[in-house]
Amino acid sequence: MAITVAPVSNISQRETFIRSCTSVAELIADGITAMTERQGSARARALAAELKDLRARSGLNTREAAKLVGISPASLNRVELAIRVSNPEEVSALLVVYGVSGLERERVLELAREATASGWWETGGALPKQLPTLITFESQATRIAQFQPLLIPGLLQTHAYMRAVMERSGVPDVDTDIRVSARAGRQTVLTRKVPPRYQVIMDEAALRRPFGGREVMAEQIRRVIEISKLSNVTVQVILFQQGGYPIYGPFQLLEFGKAPAIVHLEHKQASGFLDKPEDTGPFQRLTDTLAAAALGPAESMEFLASIATEYDRK
Repeated sequence: MAITVAPVSNISQRETFIRSCTSVAELIADGITAMTERQGSARARALAAELKDLRARSGLNTREAAKLVGISPASLNRVELAIRVSNPEEVSALLVVYGVSGLERERVLELAREATASGWWETGGALPKQLPTLITFESQATRIAQFQPLLIPGLLQTHAYMRAVMERSGVPDVDTDIRVSARAGRQTVLTRKVPPRYQVIMDEAALRRPFGGREVMAEQIRRVIEISKLSNVTVQVILFQQGGYPIYGPFQLLEFGKAPAIVHLEHKQASGFLDKPEDTGPFQRLTDTLAAAALGPAESMEFLASIATEYDRK
């Protein structure tokens, strides 16, 4: 059906026409805002970070990359800011331009296929696919709050403790070196030029369970004490004598300057990101509750020192 637009012949008609155009523009803007809110999921943000990193590695700027793919630079900018989510076909074209192939290409395409989904869960044993995304989120976060009831948190672990935990968890020898290196690389986020604020809350059980033996544990606890001296790091311990408190398992809450918070949950057979405010909000409140149940930072350091001394004596 053909559409004919009549000429605007007088001032009154022009004003009406302008008002109608303004209304349409406002509706489009509202639609873009709503779409942005829907698409700001953890997976969409992960895809944006991946594509931006791959473009940078290829040596192309956004204008050059957009021209090669046949989209506008503004569109590519919105993709890299997670305002707009690329469809798999567009992502495939970008990957060709960036020279990405093989398993890395398949991983990014899989991310693109499901980028509009809220939350992000994986099932399986080793859960390797989420690690690059977790590292990206940790590097972008302005604040990280972590609760660990059974283990020393990964960002504080020594190499010897990491290996002991992985061996007891049944990680294959081939994977151990790779995973230790990856975890050690994550730890540099705490000492970069502009680091995130890092709040750790541990149960006393994490300190009492001697992974790797007493020497490994003494070294590990002293490492926690040393890192806690950084101005951006706070460590608190919940004592056994505290009795009961809300305990639901380990979690990591990541907050960002302008983007919504994300919660990372991990279990042996399932791991995931939560990104909806109604899902992350309870974890923000839980963090405050756990901190109130724990010793203060200074008292926690004294307690850690006493545990390290106990391991030295055994």
